[in-house]
Amino acid sequence: MYTYMHGFSQSYTPFLPYPLVMFFPFIVILAIWSIAIKGYALWHAARNEQKWWFIALLVLNTVGILEIIYLVWFRPTSKNVAPLTPPTPHP
Repeated sequence: MYTYMHGFSQSYTPFLPYPLVMFFPFIVILAIWSIAIKGYALWHAARNEQKWWFIALLVLNTVGILEIIYLVWFRPTSKNVAPLTPPTPHP
C-alpha cells in the first residue's frame, strides 16, 4: 500500500466520520431555520409584489442573513394597520 495511506484502513469506518456526526444536529437545525425564514420572507415579498426581492431571496442562499435584512429594513409596512389610540374628535 502507499505510504500516505498507511494507517488509513485501520481507522476507516463505513459510517460518517466523527466530526460530521458531531455537527449533524447543528446542520439540521440550520437547514430548518433557513427554510423557515426563507419561506416567511418570500411570502412577504410575493404579497407586497416585490418581484426583484422575491427573485433575490429565492436564488441566494445566505442562511437567513439576506432574509432578515429584507424583513427588518426593506419590507413595506402595512397600510391597513389600525391606530393604537382612537382619533380625538375636533370641536
